[in-house]
Amino acid sequence: MGTTQLFFACSQYAAATVSAAVRAGCFGPRSEHRRVLVVSDRSTMPEIGVPLDRMPGFEALRPDFDEVRSWNEFIHPFHPADWSPREQDTLLWERALRRTWNLGSGPVEIACESIQGNPSKAAAKVFADSPVHVYADGLMSYGPTRSAIDPQLSTRIQRLLYLDLVPGLRPLLLTEFGLEPEIVPTATFAKVLAELSDAAADFGCDLQHLQTGPALLLGQYLSAIDVLTAEEERRLHVRMLRGVARLGHRHIVFKPHPSAPLSWSRALGEEADRLGIEFRVLDSPVLAEVLYQRLRPALVVGCFSTALLTASCLYELPVVRCGTDVLLDRLSPYQNSNRVPVTIVDALLPDLEDGTAATSRSSSRAHEGRGELADLVSAVGFTMQPGIYPGLRPSAECYLSGHLNGHTWRYFDRRRLTRLGLPGSTPARFAFIPRNGRVRRVARRARSVQRSVLRRV
Repeated sequence: MGTTQLFFACSQYAAATVSAAVRAGCFGPRSEHRRVLVVSDRSTMPEIGVPLDRMPGFEALRPDFDEVRSWNEFIHPFHPADWSPREQDTLLWERALRRTWNLGSGPVEIACESIQGNPSKAAAKVFADSPVHVYADGLMSYGPTRSAIDPQLSTRIQRLLYLDLVPGLRPLLLTEFGLEPEIVPTATFAKVLAELSDAAADFGCDLQHLQTGPALLLGQYLSAIDVLTAEEERRLHVRMLRGVARLGHRHIVFKPHPSAPLSWSRALGEEADRLGIEFRVLDSPVLAEVLYQRLRPALVVGCFSTALLTASCLYELPVVRCGTDVLLDRLSPYQNSNRVPVTIVDALLPDLEDGTAATSRSSSRAHEGRGELADLVSAVGFTMQPGIYPGLRPSAECYLSGHLNGHTWRYFDRRRLTRLGLPGSTPARFAFIPRNGRVRRVARRARSVQRSVLRRV
């Protein structure tokens, strides 16, 4: 065979995306390539986790690849989220990889997820002359590139492959390099998920005891990425449970994040007992899409998980969001790469706590207002990364001039608009106040006097 193609995947969802791309012919004919799936686990403690190639259903994806290799095993004892080779060592690591995985001396192509994070970035450094194909398996593809990419790497990026989860909305990721995003065919991806579901016949939970058509709650483990505290996220899950109960659902299934603490599930179970709800926890490492096909939930609830959009787009299930208002306010810094996914979910899906919206056919709403959503995402993307996307300023100015209101202000930060000189910024006559040292000193002195007076009282 000629070229060896290395497909890096950190999740079963990512592996399913790659399988769909391969089956759709996005990587050429099978006869001309040797295809190796490289699996990795970026969780805090991968040693106690389940590698994606050992998860229920993986056997449906295995035939699409000639071999499966573990990045964790190769770089052990280093952690895949942290390790990257030193510049002077990249040639040594390439030789070691070629020898260990029997890659020979022929050309290598890399297909990977987020190119700015490890292990994708590390692999691109090891194979310093190889072309790179980036595939995006979630809503982050619609957001901006989160930081400037080294020119030596950017010239090697061939294309962006993405799932069309929001039909009509084009990705912003990597477009600064003139790349035209390519869609992984939705029908092919849906077929891969169906096969994966069929293969996951037994995944450690007896589905026969689950009520047909329960409400499904999706956990995300936001405290792990320092967006919320563990206690705040626990309260968010309880908020979901109570909201679903208010809508009249009496059978609820909770799918926690694989790394989430067991205490959250226990807290939800206690609350469910208090509300008189039949509650089950599905902690086996299976995709939410498997549950969509096996359970046909009456309602899917989450914060800003990509799985909300697959439920709506691929399975036409009713979906609602919960907690995006908190996330929009708490994401820090403003250019946090989760901001666009949160914005999309908040703009498209009804709020769980809005009873009227939540009881409507929410999946149909997720296909409306594409033009306005594209303008919103463009404006948010520019305010996040103005240096990378200067050409988006006119469209951002146009959107902000005509659409800022009580609802859309949640997607923007006034101080950032002021810094960028955009509509909605602080009026010029007041702009001096935050930076005026004398004003700040007077304010501090006034607060000090106020505190001393209160102590005397």
